[in-house]
Amino acid sequence: MDSPYTKRKVLASLMLISPGLLWSAYLALRRAGMAVLYKPSSLPQKQVLRDLPYQPDSEDPKHRLDLFVPDGQNWPTLIFVHGGGLDSGDKCLRVSGEDVYGNIGRFFASQGIGVAVINYRLQPQVTWHEQVRDVAQAVAWVFRNIEHYGGKRSRLFLGGHSAGAHLSARVALDSQPLTKLGLSPCILSGVIAVSGAGYDLADNQTYELGQKLRKYEARFRCGDRTDTWRKEASPISHASCGAPPFLILYAEKETKSLHRQSQLLHEALRQKGVQSEVVVVPRQNHCRIVLTLSRPDKTSAPAILRFIQERSTWLGASSVEASDAA
Repeated sequence: MDSPYTKRKVLASLMLISPGLLWSAYLALRRAGMAVLYKPSSLPQKQVLRDLPYQPDSEDPKHRLDLFVPDGQNWPTLIFVHGGGLDSGDKCLRVSGEDVYGNIGRFFASQGIGVAVINYRLQPQVTWHEQVRDVAQAVAWVFRNIEHYGGKRSRLFLGGHSAGAHLSARVALDSQPLTKLGLSPCILSGVIAVSGAGYDLADNQTYELGQKLRKYEARFRCGDRTDTWRKEASPISHASCGAPPFLILYAEKETKSLHRQSQLLHEALRQKGVQSEVVVVPRQNHCRIVLTLSRPDKTSAPAILRFIQERSTWLGASSVEASDAA
């Protein structure tokens, strides 16, 4: 029988080794997941334009976007905003060596839809106010420039995942960010919000379901000594009858608090008479749902394609373009 000393020695050795083994196991599982869920899409390299600046006179690499250009002319464009909790993420994100957002761009461009995958500045270097302005600047740049590349500016869609969905909803619902640039949310033909968080920061039930209030305080409070930030920072507070149509997607295996946030946005839009559709993506979680956005055999990508194509067809050749006051 092993002595107590021997058992303690073995346990000590395991404690030293386990973190490395656990990390290796995590990486192996992540690679396996990518192998199953990631399906690479192809697009000629000449149709991928990297690091186009959308902020005049800015040298900041976060004021850049990658444009994926389809064949033909007058195609719709999706502006895609990455996630990352507002303090991380990048348009060039790679997971196990695979470019997740670039693949979304190539997939939709291969389906006749242009894609602008954007960067924006991250916290804590800036506040959420500046992040909203960055997204609005990117939208304005695409609106004013996309026809030079063959797109139709009256067929402009805005979307994102997680924090990117929050920022997209804010720019689409709050008229101020685009108004300051001489435009309005009317230039958007639709919004695609994927697994968004913080649509309604004033909803107490969301926190009762497990979401941490302090997590949002760190990102949105900005020194406010009252609780007014919870309403001010919530996209849902700006929902109005003039908002563009929404397609809201979330993953079946996400937390109940995230389920609730998507449903709250959907209900608020419907109450204002705004067209809104919810799609629950089966068997996916908050992270894996991103990989389904470039999979024609999964729920997400076909739903987005249908939403964009139906809206683009409805707009038609006779649609009246929003005026550019700038």
